[in-house]
Amino acid sequence: MTRVLILALLILSPLAEAQILPGAPLPPLPGGLSGALPGNLGTGAGLAALTRRPARELTAEAKRVENARKLRIRNLLRRHADVLEADPDGDPIVRGQVLAFSPTDAALARALAAGFSVLRDRALVPLGMRIVSLAVPRGTSTPRALRLLRRLDPRGTYAFNNIYMQSGGRGAGVPPDRQRAAHVGEGAGGDGLLGLIDGGVGTSQPVFRGSVIHRHGCGGRVVPSTHGTEVASLMVGRSRQFGGAAPGATLYAADVYCGKPTGGSVEAVAEAFAWLVGRRVAVINISLVGPPNALLRRVVERVVARGSLIVAAVGNDGPAAPPLYPAAYPGVVGVTAVDARRRVIFEAERGPQVTFAAPGADIMAATVPAGFAEVRGTSFAAPLVAGLLAARLGSPNPVAARRALAALAHEAIHLGAPGRNPVFGYGLVGANLPAPEPAPGLE
Repeated sequence: MTRVLILALLILSPLAEAQILPGAPLPPLPGGLSGALPGNLGTGAGLAALTRRPARELTAEAKRVENARKLRIRNLLRRHADVLEADPDGDPIVRGQVLAFSPTDAALARALAAGFSVLRDRALVPLGMRIVSLAVPRGTSTPRALRLLRRLDPRGTYAFNNIYMQSGGRGAGVPPDRQRAAHVGEGAGGDGLLGLIDGGVGTSQPVFRGSVIHRHGCGGRVVPSTHGTEVASLMVGRSRQFGGAAPGATLYAADVYCGKPTGGSVEAVAEAFAWLVGRRVAVINISLVGPPNALLRRVVERVVARGSLIVAAVGNDGPAAPPLYPAAYPGVVGVTAVDARRRVIFEAERGPQVTFAAPGADIMAATVPAGFAEVRGTSFAAPLVAGLLAARLGSPNPVAARRALAALAHEAIHLGAPGRNPVFGYGLVGANLPAPEPAPGLE
C-alpha cells in the first residue's frame, strides 16, 4: 500500500547558537537523558513503547541485532587472519600495526630503539598532522606493543589501526518495470560541497548522470561498491524517478575500502578526511561505525575545528549497545533512522550522540550497476541529513556551521519525549525526501 509522509512544521523552542557549537558536546536533554523515555530502552518493554510492537518479539529481535555486527566481525577475522586480528575488546584491527599521531623525533627514535619499524609516514597537511604507521617488534603482540609505546611516550597519542564497518543493509532489488515506484523526491540542492567517506561509488549508475563526482583513493582505480553507491545516491542522485537530498550537488567521494580486507582502517579514514578538508568540503558524510580510537578522535577534532560538519550514522547494534564512533564524538552530527510511520527502527542505537532522525527504512536507493534496492539502516538516514546541511553551508566555517545546525534543528519535526531526546535527537528532518512509496510487492 502506498504510504506518503506529509512534512509538518513544528516550531521548537529557540536554540541558542552556543548550544550546538561544533567541537563541543551537544546540549543534554533537560532533566537528564536516562528518565526521558518510557521504560528502559534496552528492554522489550521500552522498545515496545516506541515501536508499538510486542515486547517479547522485540526482545528476541534486539538480541539478534546486537549479535549481527559481532558475527560480521568474526567472519571478517576468520577470512583474513593473515592481515587482521582482534583487539582486546574483539574489534578488528590491522595485524601487527600501531599508529602514532604526530610523534616527536625523540619519541620516534625511542620506538625504533625498542624494535619498532616505520611502515608509512604520512603528512596530512590540511589537518596539520602526521600519521606514522609502526610495525610491532617481532615476537610482541599488538596490544602489548601499544602499551609499550604509551609507556615510552606518555604524552603522545598512539592507537590500533582499527577497521570501521559500514552501517546498513539492503532488501530486495526493484525490477525495471517497477522502478518508477522507487521515487525519493526532490531535495534542496544548494551550493555546498558534499563529502563522502565510504566504499567506492559506481558513477555509471544512471542517477549520477549530470552530477560532478570527484573520486579519491585506491591509487586511481575505480572499485564500485553497493553501500557507497547507495549512500551517494541518497545524497546527490537524480533522475525522473529518483532524487536525493541534494540532487546535482558536487560530491567528493573517498573510497576507504578499495576491495581490500584492511579497508575501512583508521589510517585510510584519516587520509580521506584530510583530502576532503583540503578541498574545503563543507559537509562530510561517514556511514561507518567502530570503536573509540584515540587517533580518529584527534582527526575528528581537527576537521570540526576547521568548520566542516561531520554527519555520521549512529549504528545498528541495538538500543542497549554501547555507542559507536565516529558518531559519538563531540561535535559530530549523529543520525538515527525512522521508518515510513516515523517509528525509530528497532536496531538503531540510542543515546546522547543522536542529533537528528531521518528516513532510513521503507526507502529505496540506487544501486550498482543500475536499478534500485530497498535499504534499511542508519547508514541511509545520515546522507539525507548531510544533503540538507550542505544546502545551508556553502564552505567550511565554524560560525556558519553552528547556524546551519540551529536552523535544521528548528525545522525538525519533534518526536518522542519532550526536548532533545536520546531516540530522535532534535527530531525528524527530511521527511519529504525519501517519500516512502515502496514498489508493489515490497510492503
